[in-house]
Amino acid sequence: MTNQAHPTDILILSNGPGEVTTWVRPVVKALRQQLGNDRQLVRLSLVLSPCANASGKEVAIARTYAELDRVQAADQFFPFLFWGKTQENWDWRDRGVVVFLGGDQVFPVVIGNRLGYRTVVYAEWETRWHRWIDQFAVMNQSLSDRAPYQHAHKFTVVGDLMAEAGRKDVGDIETEAVGMDTGRNFASIPTPSSFLIGLLPGSKPAKLAQGVPLTLAIAQHLHAALPQARFAIPVAPTLNVSTLATYADPEKNPVALYFGDVSATLVTENGQSVLKTNGGLTIPLYTDFPAYDLLSQCALCLTTVGANTAELGSLAVPMLVLLPTQQLDAMRAWDGLPGLLVNLPGVGSGLAKLVNWWFLRKPRLLAWPNIWAGEAIVPELVGNLEPETVAAIALDLITHPEKLTAIRTKLRQVRGEPGAATKLAQLVVKLL
Repeated sequence: MTNQAHPTDILILSNGPGEVTTWVRPVVKALRQQLGNDRQLVRLSLVLSPCANASGKEVAIARTYAELDRVQAADQFFPFLFWGKTQENWDWRDRGVVVFLGGDQVFPVVIGNRLGYRTVVYAEWETRWHRWIDQFAVMNQSLSDRAPYQHAHKFTVVGDLMAEAGRKDVGDIETEAVGMDTGRNFASIPTPSSFLIGLLPGSKPAKLAQGVPLTLAIAQHLHAALPQARFAIPVAPTLNVSTLATYADPEKNPVALYFGDVSATLVTENGQSVLKTNGGLTIPLYTDFPAYDLLSQCALCLTTVGANTAELGSLAVPMLVLLPTQQLDAMRAWDGLPGLLVNLPGVGSGLAKLVNWWFLRKPRLLAWPNIWAGEAIVPELVGNLEPETVAAIALDLITHPEKLTAIRTKLRQVRGEPGAATKLAQLVVKLL
């Protein structure tokens, strides 16, 4: 903990569910480790800005972070940006730092100037407003190398915040054989002696509409070929189990019909919420967040693209990354301007088809571990995915432990050096 005698405010700006769970969470922990828990001396506030991919539950998730003192929702952002007025009329101390963890990089410029605070921007791919930002914490050296020479001194390479996911919560997973007990005692988790397969269909409606029926259909095919296989769904913190279950009902989710005769209903067995498929398969739903204890015991996960691939990569959990395109206009989960365009009322469906066609017209790496490595170390399956075909690929991996071992080894090698959140927190301390 640093010696901090002057009352200070640290204002964190963020936006979507991925940023709140995989960026904000490790950073606020690191800030408290650096600056202590005396709220009279250091106060942490989170202000969310609008995001096309927002679920509406970002505030509820952020309020579970004990390190934060105040949280404001995205629908109140623009009055704060333009006039400095928060919904609850927050007061601000004379001294502070604005930390940017998602949104538009102009936001910390405007807000930092109004409050008279120093500014730190975390950036993955690009940096802007160099003259008016005090420090840039960047993901890799290439961003620092591209910095304007007169502002290069503001750049510090901290690493990838995505790679922080689960690192301190679980640590390295040293089990190399499929299904081998990791030594942890989790009574509520399916026995590690069976083949445990995690299903991560996504958290946004655009992904869930295809991801839920697809992964359920794959699970049914796998269970038919490998009866000892067990399945589990870690429910995203932005979802509740009843909402998730609606995507398994073809009457409520017509997209499910693209993946064959698959459906499931939500029931409770022994106090546990489960999805029971029309094929007789029972899949438990787990709502603990983060679900690293569960994921660390999985031999394999079937997942959509997104921040969850970074978390699995950090945990060194093998995965199949699925991007079905059976209904192009259903995929509306892109970030930035494409995400805003495809969600416009009336014209969004047509634009979604166009954006998705343009995005998918040439091969590119989609999963975070593959982006880190610059190669496809975990399989990415894109196109009109057939459940039986995907199940065959998964079955080949599960029944060949040496292939899973090779994937785990590569995931450990590429997940990046630890400490991005700590290094970013140290930059904040320096500015104070």
